[in-house]
Amino acid sequence: MEYLAWIEATAFSTWMRESGLAFFSSLVFHALGMGLLVGVHAVADLRLLGFAPDVPLSRLRRFRSVGTLALATVTVSGVLLLVAYPAKALTNPLFYFKLTAVAGALGVGRALAVGFMSDATRDQGPLPRKARVLALVSLGLWMAVITSGRFLAYTYDVLMASHEM
Repeated sequence: MEYLAWIEATAFSTWMRESGLAFFSSLVFHALGMGLLVGVHAVADLRLLGFAPDVPLSRLRRFRSVGTLALATVTVSGVLLLVAYPAKALTNPLFYFKLTAVAGALGVGRALAVGFMSDATRDQGPLPRKARVLALVSLGLWMAVITSGRFLAYTYDVLMASHEM
């Protein structure tokens, strides 16, 4: 707990907590980034599940740069939010569940992109059952990420490590 108190005592952490502009800007960017990141994956997953069958899978690759930018935005804003209240997140098991779900969702998304969306021959005809199952898993993981992320605001036991010492 001492290292969390040390992080909280840094000037940057204090500024992140006490500057309304810094903290709430990070929240806004995190929410927008999550919306884009999940949105890009959800569109691909829904297409793999059979929605919008006239849209070629290979065209969805165009959104990869949006997903990459969204992931970078979520990562940076998430680290900033973590620095503001490190004990709140790092002492909450739900935080680790969220990170695990993010890693799983990104891994499944990568497997779908490489295995099914990078080949233009997959644009026509039915997709293998594996693609549909992975798309459902991806959607479930992204729902878990969003839900657990929202619950993080309400399920912490320790807000500030320095108050626990």
